[in-house]
Order: sequence, then structure tokens, then C-alpha cells
Amino acid sequence: MCTKAESVMVDEVPFPSQITTTKTLPLLANGITDIEIHFLQIKFTAIGVYLDPEIVTHLIKWKGKSAADLAKDDDFFEAIISAPVEKLIRVVVIKEIKGSQFGVQIESAVRDRLAEVDKFEEEEEEALEQLVDFFQSKYFKTDSVLTFYFPTTSPTAEIVVAIEGKEESKIEVKNGNVAEMIKKWYLGGSSGVSSTTISSLANALSLQLSK
Repeated sequence: MCTKAESVMVDEVPFPSQITTTKTLPLLANGITDIEIHFLQIKFTAIGVYLDPEIVTHLIKWKGKSAADLAKDDDFFEAIISAPVEKLIRVVVIKEIKGSQFGVQIESAVRDRLAEVDKFEEEEEEALEQLVDFFQSKYFKTDSVLTFYFPTTSPTAEIVVAIEGKEESKIEVKNGNVAEMIKKWYLGGSSGVSSTTISSLANALSLQLSK
């Protein structure tokens, strides 16, 4: 699906500085998912967001805004999600997790978002079940890689899982509503799963929009 370039370190995890799909997508933002328990930070995943640089042409309305303002503006992230440009999210596992647990996380995140906008119908439920089944038997060791690719040609998502010592496996999420909510899980502003990724995205795009 893609070719990769030299690495950038994200929280001690190497990420390609760009990934080529149908075109070259630079690493625009990064972050982690984590939790703090008794003052101890536990990191779960490192995240890299690759976007077609063309995206800035769809965000002109926010030209000149500070990164702090953008990070708080959910309409801005809505515009990123809906912009008709290629997007790729690379997730690297830091703390190992069962695929079934990850599947439940993604299922509840997507289901809640769909229910909120009254788009959770039979087709969406079926697509989510297929997704949960796909993750069910997997075990994500440290450094396992999940790639979420969102093309411009269709409102779908392709998810590729690479686990050391195993063959790559992939699934296409053909339901547009489910694919959109996966995007929102990672890129959805204040409701995004990783506040560090959202903040990094706001910083990078604020810089691009100030040019």
C-alpha cells in the first residue's frame, strides 16, 4: 500500500517522515495515548498523522489563528476530517494489548459517536461487528503497527495490521459512517482519543496557515 522514508522519533518510537500512498503524505502531527494512575504515566500507543499538504487550501478560514485557538476549535477539526484529501494514521503499540480489547475500544468509541448523531443503523452495526471480528484473534505486541488509510476516492477506510513474525492482515471498512467516526476518534478535536495528537495537529497547521 505504501512506501516509507527516513524516520522521525515519536516518544522513542520511529515513524517514517513521509509515507507514499497514491501520493506522498508527510508526517504532520504526532502524539500518544496514555493514562495516569497514581502519578504514574502509562503509555499505550504512539500516533503519527500523515496528511496531504493540500489540506491547507480547505482551512483558509482559519488563517492567522494561533495553535492554542485552533486546538479548542472543534469546527476546525471537523473541516480537517471532511476535507477531500488523503489521510493516513499510523498507530504503534507501546503497551501490548489483546486485539479483542482494542476492538472493544474502537467499537464503543465509534458506536457512541454514531449514536450521538443518530446514524447507528443495522449497516453500521454490521460493519462494527466485522471490525471487532477482525481484531478478535490478534495480539498486539509492543511495536505492532496499525495503519488507518482514508482515500479521497471513496468514503471508506483501509486498516492494515503488522505484527512482528506474522503476515500483514487488512480489512476494508466499507461503511462511510463508521469510517468517518474512526477518523473522528483520532482527529476529532476535544473528543479525540489523544489530546497530544490534537495539540500537535493544531501547532503544525497553525504554522502552515501562517505562511
